[in-house]
Amino acid sequence: MSPRLRLTLLGVGAMNSPRYRPAGLLLRYGRLRIAFDGGPGAEPPERLDAWLVTDEHAELRSALRRLAAERGVEPRAASLTPGDLRIACLPVVHTSHPAYGYRIAAAGHVAVWAPEFYEFPAWAADADLMFAEAASWQRPIRFRGGVGGHADLHQVAEQAARHRVRRLVYAHIGRPTLRAMDAGLAPDAGEFGVEGRTYTPGVGPRTWPAAS
Repeated sequence: MSPRLRLTLLGVGAMNSPRYRPAGLLLRYGRLRIAFDGGPGAEPPERLDAWLVTDEHAELRSALRRLAAERGVEPRAASLTPGDLRIACLPVVHTSHPAYGYRIAAAGHVAVWAPEFYEFPAWAADADLMFAEAASWQRPIRFRGGVGGHADLHQVAEQAARHRVRRLVYAHIGRPTLRAMDAGLAPDAGEFGVEGRTYTPGVGPRTWPAAS
């Protein structure tokens, strides 16, 4: 019997969040331990097999290198195929330099880690579980010079439904979304990620009812 894929949120904050730790994920599959992003305050355990990042030029890169070196690994954007676990590093539209997300397949299920993007990644289609962008609430954030930015939460929900994502979890919560939360607003679809919570693809509530 294949082991169960377990994904724990280390943090759900956007850069310099006043409330949350940096967006990060810990994957556990059998004895494998693989971290995605994170940073100070959102560190994975000491024993790691790999540390994958979505942006090798991110502002936290120096801190990530230090934390990863303490664990004997190097933060990098890469695909991995240990045993029957398949982790595909795939491009996203986000900024002027290359940026990525990850499609993770194991035990007959698919999860996606894509915490930052300006355009919804088509390769996330049919995922059982997607950790996604929520930096902005109701309008996209466009970077200076038109070189990318952040999709807003409502766009992400609409596109996730169109791409048949089973469960949508917002895992990169920015200040516009924090203000909406503080005003008592809730997303029409999807759920806010909870730091420290473990998610299993194929287990838990669907964001949208199953097709009849």
